[in-house]
Amino acid sequence: MRRTELLQEIRQMRFEEAYGGWNAGRLTQEEAAQLLGVGERSFRRYVVRYEAEGLEGLIDRRLEQLSNRRAPVDEVMAVVERYRDRHLGWNVRHFHSWYRREGGVRSYSWVKSRLQEAGVVERAKRRGTHRKKRERCALPGMMIHQDGSRHEWVAGQVADLIVTMDDATSWHYSMFLVEEEGTASSFRGVREVVAQQGLFCSFYSDRGSHYWTTPEAGGKVDREHPTQFGRALKQLGIEMIPAYSPEARGRSERAFATHQDRLPKELAAAGVTDMESANRYIAEVYLPAFNAEFAVAAREAGSAFVPWVGGGLDDILCEQHERVVGHDNCVRFDGLSLQIPADRYRCHYVKARVRVHRYADNNLAVFHGPRKLADYAADGKPMITVSRKAA
Repeated sequence: MRRTELLQEIRQMRFEEAYGGWNAGRLTQEEAAQLLGVGERSFRRYVVRYEAEGLEGLIDRRLEQLSNRRAPVDEVMAVVERYRDRHLGWNVRHFHSWYRREGGVRSYSWVKSRLQEAGVVERAKRRGTHRKKRERCALPGMMIHQDGSRHEWVAGQVADLIVTMDDATSWHYSMFLVEEEGTASSFRGVREVVAQQGLFCSFYSDRGSHYWTTPEAGGKVDREHPTQFGRALKQLGIEMIPAYSPEARGRSERAFATHQDRLPKELAAAGVTDMESANRYIAEVYLPAFNAEFAVAAREAGSAFVPWVGGGLDDILCEQHERVVGHDNCVRFDGLSLQIPADRYRCHYVKARVRVHRYADNNLAVFHGPRKLADYAADGKPMITVSRKAA
């Protein structure tokens, strides 16, 4: 029984009680009306209708009328069938976003009610109270979150989804799948943000070993001994902030809960079966749609991003390792022997302290101070060097 019908039956029972008291002289019209929660004039109208038609006269005739805005039955059936045939198991908000993308005009509440009435979606239990969320930063670029989530994003393939997002707006600047989260994926996320927007003020993450050195498990991070990633962000002037609990990363945790629910279903619906195609789908379809639906406006107008004009970003967002040149004018690095070619500045670099850069594509370079001495392929073979200075 609908709530309105139940309330109508209760009103009928209360009226009989009030009418009996008034008819017997125990209640005045004012008191009887107060018992029903109506005015005296309404009570008198009820009496006239009751004496003429009995309880049937008290029925609200509006409940028997169909709304002019009521959706046609075939439209309701089409929505339910579309969900049952193509999107079974999706949450209603995700399904509604697809419904609107495909030309649907009904509201989220309407779609949700129709699916619940059809029994294809369960009614959610009422949620308990939640602690107050941390207030967002006022401007984009004040704080950037980065995190990874390991999941079966593509059927039969477990991978890490790396997301780099803005605290002020929840805008996802970077999102991609990799086989395993690490320093290289973290560099890539930051590089894509800086390339799109510029330098940001602070970086918020968990205490993963590629972000922080943590001497004791679960303890405080060691800021005096930065990782390769920490060294790079310090070089860029970006403050790093560690999170000490999953609750502290609630904003990104909630975003990943949405991604884990939506992304595998969308990839499956699109027929995606490999990581390369998945990353292409994420960049071209999923990410723009997600930002359009979930990103919010910042509390204040403006931006805290600063344009990057320094150049040489790849030589900062990479691994850097110090080495001493051997007597054969070669640098030993990761099982490779990197021969330093002759140049016009020195006859040799024996015993000189140099820096080996390893880039995202695993290619290498050797620097002496700000000057690049040589480029090398991932197997250590020399490449044609374009002389340039490190940032």
